[in-house]
Amino acid sequence: MHNLPLYQVDAFTNRLFGGNPAAVVPVPEFPSKKLMQQIATENNLSETAFVVIRGKGKFDIRWFTPTTEVRLCGHATLAAAHVLYRSGGNDLDKLRFKTREAGTIVVAPAEGEGNYRLDFTVDKPKKTRSSKKLRGALAGLKPVEVYEGKDDLVAVLKNQEQVESLVPNFHVIARLKRRGLIVTAPGKEVDFVSRCFFPAYGIDEDPVTGSAHTLLTPLWAKRLGKKELTARQLSRRGGELRCELRGKKVRLTGQAITFLAGQILLDRL
Repeated sequence: MHNLPLYQVDAFTNRLFGGNPAAVVPVPEFPSKKLMQQIATENNLSETAFVVIRGKGKFDIRWFTPTTEVRLCGHATLAAAHVLYRSGGNDLDKLRFKTREAGTIVVAPAEGEGNYRLDFTVDKPKKTRSSKKLRGALAGLKPVEVYEGKDDLVAVLKNQEQVESLVPNFHVIARLKRRGLIVTAPGKEVDFVSRCFFPAYGIDEDPVTGSAHTLLTPLWAKRLGKKELTARQLSRRGGELRCELRGKKVRLTGQAITFLAGQILLDRL
């Protein structure tokens, strides 16, 4: 079996050791799902993206956490685009990533050094009721409102301090029958802040979650009456995003920086 290139990129940040680290593995064709999962488990990052070149500016992409394949991942798509542009794709106006379940994601350079913009299909939030289990997940905290999207549950809290100080119950979150739980509130220096928890997918707290903002952007656009918003994810590493609601699309803008480049040595398999 051939060795594979491996890149590790910090996404939604302009500095090393910030944002959300993702592995990017360009492949001529997707390996078996078993092997991709083994590689993602070995990488032990929140996401590993596998990318196949299909034509000029056209790619297939799949994402794996340490435990499972996911429907959509924003930060690993940003990481993949960063690798492709830095590896000789500077002549490409746009990159189109075809996914299995989330449509086609379009990525292009944005205004400002090292910025990229990503266009995703909007995840429309639907208001729902709180529950005893959700309050248990929030360590007894009562949310102001609760919404659900295609993958996640969103609890809107009163203020940024509640988001920052929350010590969630990961065991209960893992039993919510959703990909995970997002908590969010108005921000002090940005329009909104959030934290994201996905213990059922092997990630207790994700540093910066692009896919969550396809749900948070329309939610806060409606609450604040504006279509262009600034966001900060309040994980230990932290991350910054510019979000824009564009009809049925959400545009996220952020930066990325490469941490390492190497090889996955599979020749002994």
